[in-house]
Amino acid sequence: MMLIPTHHFRDIERKPEYLQPEKCVPPPHPGPVGTMWFIRDGCGIACAIVTWFLVLYAEFVVLFVMLIPSRDYVYSVINGIVFNLLAFLALASHCRAMLTDPGAVPKGNATKEFIESLQLKPGQVVYKCPKCCSIKPDRAHHCSVCKRCIRKMDHHCPWVNNCVGENNQKYFVLFTMYIALISLHALVMVGFHFLHCFEEDWTNQQQAYGLPREGTAEARTSLHEIKQPLKSSTECSSFSPPTTVILLILLCFEGLLFLIFTSVMFGTQVHSICTDETGIEQLKKEERRWAKKTKWMNMKAVFGHPFSLGWASPFATPDQGKADPYQYVV
Repeated sequence: MMLIPTHHFRDIERKPEYLQPEKCVPPPHPGPVGTMWFIRDGCGIACAIVTWFLVLYAEFVVLFVMLIPSRDYVYSVINGIVFNLLAFLALASHCRAMLTDPGAVPKGNATKEFIESLQLKPGQVVYKCPKCCSIKPDRAHHCSVCKRCIRKMDHHCPWVNNCVGENNQKYFVLFTMYIALISLHALVMVGFHFLHCFEEDWTNQQQAYGLPREGTAEARTSLHEIKQPLKSSTECSSFSPPTTVILLILLCFEGLLFLIFTSVMFGTQVHSICTDETGIEQLKKEERRWAKKTKWMNMKAVFGHPFSLGWASPFATPDQGKADPYQYVV
């Protein structure tokens, strides 16, 4: 994002008296360094807890229903490492998206002293948000849930209990990507589990624990013969066939639902980044007042300079430069 020497703000009312700085209290003192950003919204907190619960449920089914009881130890180890790594990165991305300041404009800074410090030239105008009493820069929008104006706000996502804005869009994109990947991985493993285990172990277990269709002495003899190897062999699941089927069907439903949802969100976010146009700007069809850059430059503005493996890491903070939040190219 390029800097300009003068202050230029979006004007809505175009009336100087609309600012009414005397009605704004001085901005609160900044909190101590390292203060965690967290939105106290009941719905968002509940959605965030549900998100973690669903990921941990998938973790439970993958490990204890499919991988640990499997006879193929190489298959179990490889898929266990891959799935747990993706799940860890997904949850880490979720935490970073939820606990990172999305780009909040200082609250209550539309005071007379602050406006005078801007040293506006004749003809220059500013826009004051009447809800949070702050001087709002271009491309910032007020969030009724966060109760703050957010720079380059794309939308408020209850699943991460936070707005998606200038400072945390990278983590939200990684969150959607890793959730889509673990959903796809879980669906593939469920497919292999049905393919290799249903006819082999599950059919034997059903015959062993339920009377065969032929109610003859010969059938009862075969039942006794089947029970013996089952006690010494490794089964495809530690649970009974009905319980296993229910757990896998629920995992399939969850994986398919989240694969579709997060894939769409991932594609939407990438498109928004490449076009340098937020979801709110697209929805409102706002006139473009900022410099147009290449898609690659837009990607680097979100994920950091230069391109590296850090783009895929939720622990790498993108280097976006220290820009004045009130100076934008328009």
